[in-house]
Amino acid sequence: MLKLHTTYLRNLFALCFLGISLLSNGQEIEKPEKEKTRWQMFKYDGVNMLGGIGYVYSRPFHWEGDDWLTFGGVVAGTGLLYLVDEEASDFFMRQRDDIPKVIRDYGWYYGSPQNNYMLTGAVYLTGLFTKNEKWRRTGVLLISSASAAGLLQQVSKMVVGRARPRTGKSKDTFDPFPDSADYHSFPSGHTILSFTNAYALAKLVNNPWAKAGIYTVGLIPPVSRLWEGAHWLTDVVLSVAISIATVEAVDSYLDTKYASPYKKKARKVSWNLNVGPGRVGVVGVF
Repeated sequence: MLKLHTTYLRNLFALCFLGISLLSNGQEIEKPEKEKTRWQMFKYDGVNMLGGIGYVYSRPFHWEGDDWLTFGGVVAGTGLLYLVDEEASDFFMRQRDDIPKVIRDYGWYYGSPQNNYMLTGAVYLTGLFTKNEKWRRTGVLLISSASAAGLLQQVSKMVVGRARPRTGKSKDTFDPFPDSADYHSFPSGHTILSFTNAYALAKLVNNPWAKAGIYTVGLIPPVSRLWEGAHWLTDVVLSVAISIATVEAVDSYLDTKYASPYKKKARKVSWNLNVGPGRVGVVGVF
């Protein structure tokens, strides 16, 4: 019996020693961010950017009841908008000449890929060089989300081959794998990149009015593309939905890799389709 107790105590002591050692090692590994080199941070962030992209593409395989319900609502809402696609396109294109050129130009330049990555890269590099984890994480969120959604929209443009409104073709004209950019209407790249940025940046603020302001700035490029006849209304609405889903997925993934940059849990935004006589739109409820 004494031998059994001795063996038990020896094993217990060994187990405690091992636990203390692992805890000590864990504390050394998870040293404060300020003690890490920028190269270590850059490598860590690069891996998480790629991980975020992969996480986005794997999400549909893990959707549950509420997720499929949301997906069904988006599809149903888009179906309703499809009924008025041509009328909506005519309406927006008629407004073009009444819109100040500076606003139309902003919509084009801000939604362009090269300008998008200049912004997201600047946010990330600011966080990296100042060793500010909040801005590093935000930069990773922006770059990973834009890359995941951007790749999806490039592939979708080629596969779907939907004719742009300005071609004079009907809303149901499709030519998969086209040679001409005139058949790259769905989805809207400018919408995806601009609203992805806006939605990600809005997560950093808690004031609903500030969020609304950021969303509004992010929605100017999508609307500008409607003015130019580059996209149908359904192209833009679905692209906004893709942006939101992508950012939410990447943000969830990064929560497992970084400390949360949000001072308190951000309120979820409920997006509702608002269709009625003489009006159509998407309403965000904070």
